[in-house]
Amino acid sequence: MSRFYHKKPMWIMLVVSAFILILSACSQSSSSQSGETKWDQIKKKGKIVVATSGTLYPTSYHDTSNGKDRLTGYEVEVVKEAFKRLDVKVEFKEMGYDGMLSAINSGQVDAAANDIDITDDRKDKFAFSTPYKYSYGTAIVRKDDLSGIKTLKDLKGKKAAGAATTIYMDVARKYGAKEVIYDNATNEQYLKDVANGRTDVILNDYYLQTLALAAFPKLNITIHPNLKYMPNEQGFVMKKDNKELQKELNGVLADMKKDGTMKKISEKFFNHADVSKKIDTDVEDVDISK
Repeated sequence: MSRFYHKKPMWIMLVVSAFILILSACSQSSSSQSGETKWDQIKKKGKIVVATSGTLYPTSYHDTSNGKDRLTGYEVEVVKEAFKRLDVKVEFKEMGYDGMLSAINSGQVDAAANDIDITDDRKDKFAFSTPYKYSYGTAIVRKDDLSGIKTLKDLKGKKAAGAATTIYMDVARKYGAKEVIYDNATNEQYLKDVANGRTDVILNDYYLQTLALAAFPKLNITIHPNLKYMPNEQGFVMKKDNKELQKELNGVLADMKKDGTMKKISEKFFNHADVSKKIDTDVEDVDISK
């Protein structure tokens, strides 16, 4: 009787397991037949969650004028307008730059907008919108001695400030600079550290650096006059398989360029410059491929 008692549950378990597998297969078949995409899910919820830093002036920052605290900036407003036209509300989730791409992969956010460069390596792993910003790299250094830097080769041994996963830190590594990594620091902290010698250089975007510098005119810092390198473009980034979301967003971004909305937003945040059009200047190419 004892042996029979042990065998009976096993048969029951096998039957139940087979039944569960059938139900699972049916469920999966039903789901695949429905053809629901990530964009369909976003439309149903009426909301998309987008990662941004909230500390990167003027693309994503907090405007505290008039006694208010409002997240704004070039990319914040471009994204808001794009999804307004798509009838979807945007919920921004603020985080450090280095965590944004992993947050997309984990599903913590649906996408990210934070001056994220479109590179071949990233395009292998993620989907990008068409570019809404074109720029190139420059370097903030000390005004009195240019931090001892004449060319990119002089970065060797210099202390380069930035986030670990940016293309600009890749440039610093390529030329042998010492990394000084910050986690979602403000422009003020970055700039003061160069001025006081804690770091030597900040490699970053031309437009961002120009405006950051103008905000702190008394600091002993300047944009290096001879370093213009790596023409680049930035866009909205999402999971690789979000083709429908990518298609919808690209369509509305094209409309915003055509009707002048994107230019208008750019001129508001970039001192009357239109960053949505390609750069026409001599810029040194830098290969940071691994």
